[in-house]
Amino acid sequence: MLQPRIPVNPLPTGHTIPLTQPTPLTDTEPTQTTGPVPVAPARTTVQLTPGSALALAAGGGAVVLVVGTVLVSMLLAVAITGVSVALIAVVLRLVVRDMQKGR
Repeated sequence: MLQPRIPVNPLPTGHTIPLTQPTPLTDTEPTQTTGPVPVAPARTTVQLTPGSALALAAGGGAVVLVVGTVLVSMLLAVAITGVSVALIAVVLRLVVRDMQKGR
């Protein structure tokens, strides 16, 4: 009851067959189109001069360097934190062992 109905198309025509057939409208009068249909303007192409290509390459290189620097610094921060936690664990283990021996 609550499952969606998906139209099935047995032939690979690219057209989907709706579940309900539309009813034709007979009460409306046909409308006439006046004037030509407007045409969308053509897209402009981007032309790169040697100077703008060089600036684009330099900007891309700068972005790569900044992102690389941030990622390496984050990796370094994680590595330093891991080493310090491991060192604290070793020191605490030695302190607990000395306390258990009664020294």
